[in-house]
Amino acid sequence: MKKIKPLIVLATLLIALTLVVPAVLVLPFSDEHKASGKLGEDLKKTSAENAKAASPSADAAVEVAVFRSAKSKIETVNLENYLVGVVAAEMPADFKEEALKAQALTARTYIVKRLVSKDTLGAPKGAQVTDTQIHQVYKSDDELRRAWGADYAWKMKKIVEAVRSTAGQILTYKGEAIQATFFSTSNGYTENSEDYWPGNIPYLRSVSSPWDKSSPKFNSQKVMTVKAFEAKLGVKVGTGSQVGKIVERTTGKRVAKVDFNGKLLSGKEIREKLDLRSSDFAWERKGTNIVITTKGFGHGVGMSQYGANGMAEEGKNYKDIVKHYYQGVEITSAESLMATITAQK
Repeated sequence: MKKIKPLIVLATLLIALTLVVPAVLVLPFSDEHKASGKLGEDLKKTSAENAKAASPSADAAVEVAVFRSAKSKIETVNLENYLVGVVAAEMPADFKEEALKAQALTARTYIVKRLVSKDTLGAPKGAQVTDTQIHQVYKSDDELRRAWGADYAWKMKKIVEAVRSTAGQILTYKGEAIQATFFSTSNGYTENSEDYWPGNIPYLRSVSSPWDKSSPKFNSQKVMTVKAFEAKLGVKVGTGSQVGKIVERTTGKRVAKVDFNGKLLSGKEIREKLDLRSSDFAWERKGTNIVITTKGFGHGVGMSQYGANGMAEEGKNYKDIVKHYYQGVEITSAESLMATITAQK
């Protein structure tokens, strides 16, 4: 009997340990969950994100017929995929999220306005838009996979989130979708619409854009022979050091007019004929060459992409960004317009 007691004690201890150890293993985690709720919140957040990703966005019902210029064929894609392809092609994926959202909003506004008005100008028959700068640059998922390589996953996730977070939204002025023009880099200011294109558009006003000075595209230089310069512009500059005289500037500090011995050319004409990055230019004659320096990159009207990213870096959100570059606009739901587009099919 005395020998049996230790066995009974040992058996009792083993049974007790069997009951206690699982409780010891679980309690610290249970207490942590009750104290912080972090894991539960994370799981709920993940579930919500997955549900959002799985559910169709407000853009999914609309289709866009895109002329793929490299293949000379028309591809039909839903609006969300089109916008992802446009934002990815038009703005670097490593830009701040709020800048990407602003780009998504401008891209959606542009295409919705075009689809509602049935504007197919510049697109081949059967297409609504091309994949080039004539309209908006667009790249397919396969093209982005090849271009981004190992960075595809994080870049695509970031672009999709920017598009989805603005789903169904467009920019309007007095109830109408705006001409949501954009460009790469300003010279420190944007342009009034009439200083580059015909027509005074009230929301496309010149505003300051100091963030662009940090853009790698802010300064550029081009060298050409005097002979080529004269041929491209149809002018004679003579043998003196002066190469034309700037007689007028725009509100956005770009060149408006240059006088070449009585022949006046606009800054836009000169920019396009000489293929300059900007119409904010200056030049200097050096021997038989003319050295041209420019500030900014693009036409300068509407939203500056590098300016948008600079604003985002300072903590501004996409609503702040678009309302700075497009004066007096509102961000509104495009649900009724999208329903009209769908009904037209």
